[in-house]
Amino acid sequence: MGDQSFAPAFAPVEKARFVVGTQVARMVPRVPKRAGGAPGRRPLRIYTIDPDASRLDGAVATIEVPFEALEPGPVGLRFRVDPMDYAAGQAYLPAELDSHYALLRHGYDPSPSDPRFHQQMVYAVCTNVYCTFRRALGRDIAWGFSRTEDAGRLYLVPHSFTGANACYDKIAGALKFGYELSPCGGYTFAALSHDVVAHEVTHAILDGLRSNFQVPSGADTAAFHEAFSDLVALFHRLSYSDMVRQALREARGMPERAAAITDIARQIGRHLGHRALRSAAVDGSPARYAENLEAHALGEVLLSAVFEAFAEVYRRKTARFVRMATQGSGILPEGELNPDLLDILVHICSRLAGQFLTMLIRAIDYCPPVDLRFGEYLRALLTADRELVPDDEWDYRHALIAAFARRGIYPRHVASLTEDALLWRPPLRQHSPLLELSFKQLRFEGDPACAAGPLELQRQAEVLGSYVSQPELAPEFGLLSGPQDGIVPDLPCVASIRTARRAGPEGRLVFDLVAEVIQHCRVTARDGQPEFSIWGGSTVILGPEGEFRYIISKNVTGSDRVRRRLAFMQHPTGRQFWRRDGDRMVQREVFCNLA
Repeated sequence: MGDQSFAPAFAPVEKARFVVGTQVARMVPRVPKRAGGAPGRRPLRIYTIDPDASRLDGAVATIEVPFEALEPGPVGLRFRVDPMDYAAGQAYLPAELDSHYALLRHGYDPSPSDPRFHQQMVYAVCTNVYCTFRRALGRDIAWGFSRTEDAGRLYLVPHSFTGANACYDKIAGALKFGYELSPCGGYTFAALSHDVVAHEVTHAILDGLRSNFQVPSGADTAAFHEAFSDLVALFHRLSYSDMVRQALREARGMPERAAAITDIARQIGRHLGHRALRSAAVDGSPARYAENLEAHALGEVLLSAVFEAFAEVYRRKTARFVRMATQGSGILPEGELNPDLLDILVHICSRLAGQFLTMLIRAIDYCPPVDLRFGEYLRALLTADRELVPDDEWDYRHALIAAFARRGIYPRHVASLTEDALLWRPPLRQHSPLLELSFKQLRFEGDPACAAGPLELQRQAEVLGSYVSQPELAPEFGLLSGPQDGIVPDLPCVASIRTARRAGPEGRLVFDLVAEVIQHCRVTARDGQPEFSIWGGSTVILGPEGEFRYIISKNVTGSDRVRRRLAFMQHPTGRQFWRRDGDRMVQREVFCNLA
């Protein structure tokens, strides 16, 4: 990303107490109404693991993505695939997924040697992941990049450079995938690894949901993007039943022992000299949380914690079926698993993975908007899930708490590691509802899942900004009303405001308005230390009547944040993200390496 301005881009409004961020009214692709007779879904074949995996292992699957008219590329509503091979300096024929051949055969045949399949692969996986986020959050998602040409589509470049790597380029608004000759012969294509594609598009989606998470303000924030992207890739892969069936058959029903389940991007990992790029498996005692770990290594701690909770709930849900299949002993005999039992295990595993994936995504709306820490993400997970599933029959939430605790991931300022203590609390102050932001006053363009128009979003942001920027309310919303102890604040910024529509397992619907209020502050140079930036703010969740349900704040002056911020930038772990430029610290590139 290169050097950045410290302050977020904004558009001024009349009152100089706050500003409205450009992200508020950023273009969200709108799904056109389906023409009469048009199919609802488009089946496309993909690699579920890597190109070198056996088809007998379920390495190829046919997935269904929403049908849309596609130009050659393919080019759709949200994605434009670039057929150019920039490393070789040549243009390949673009994939024509609306051709009769492709429509009849579920796209192009899976093949590392056909560039059109590479294009199909990145389009299908990216669309599938995007739709998963859309279902979980109940709304369309705007991208985090500022490029406006080409209707704000995210570019997908399967052959961008030489190297077994991939990156999300925020400035270009593109996912760039590399390829390289393997020491064992043939090429390793990052664009043909399901995990790599899902990982990179998750970076882009998360950047659209929480743009400030791309600021590596601390060890946890730098690692969270990586861990979350790995988790989405892993749990998404578990939706492919043929792959899961073969993996559980070989691991005798235990997902934690199935490398095809726990390992992330095995082919890329082997190319780099490892068993896999990363792994959720734990051999013996799990790695402990430590702020001095490299971002990917620290992210792997969070990855293994969530997977351990998943494996624990899976054991609880499958135990009775194993007992039935073993006449009550619970000990599986030698040999192949009973086919009926295996079918049950596969169904539970895939369904549970989808539930965990939904939990992980919904929790983003309950995170503070800046400087996220792993313990705060745990609190967001528990609160978001409790909102929809008050009766946690299988104790998902305790499994998460126990797995985080085993790795030393503890939220700050929490009395005990119990569910009640870890949930976010409603505001202490009694705020009057913002009636202008009640659902009956919101103006939708059709379906509430579709983003409101730019003028309506601007109106909503101004109503909220006028309220939260009142000086007497500043501390509760994580804001400074004026300079304090060498910290010079900019105007508060309403960075985003979006509706959320979520359904629980019993059909219970929850409608909310979720907003980010952030404030950039400048810590002046002193005592030989350079000037640097720090952000405060809050996530504000309003209910259907405009009532303040949660104010999840992060104050600049709280919890010794300034000292910890400076210590991180001076540590070798932080220096890979920050460099000194005269008397100030500026950010280096992020999202540039898989490992």
